[in-house]
Amino acid sequence: MSEFRNVTVVKKANVYFDGKVTSRTVVFGDGARKTLGVMLPGEYEFGTGDKELMEILSGELEVLLPGESVWKPVKGGESFEVAPNAKFRLKVKSLTDYCCSFIK
Repeated sequence: MSEFRNVTVVKKANVYFDGKVTSRTVVFGDGARKTLGVMLPGEYEFGTGDKELMEILSGELEVLLPGESVWKPVKGGESFEVAPNAKFRLKVKSLTDYCCSFIK
């Protein structure tokens, strides 16, 4: 899906790591939420509340998922899931455009 219809966009940006990671929240009619964002090259650690599906639209990174010891490469067109209430690490190699879905 290349676009979302009939949604609400929260105007205030989500800004992390001194502006190196930013996103906007999109809310659907059924209450489902996604964020659309951009990550600049760097290393980051994130925590989840809900289960997350991270779709990488463009760019290149490596992810270290909870309980794993090997970094997994991920590039545009690929995705990965993160369990709820977990931490995961990213090594962003190039400017990365992403969509994160929060799964209840």
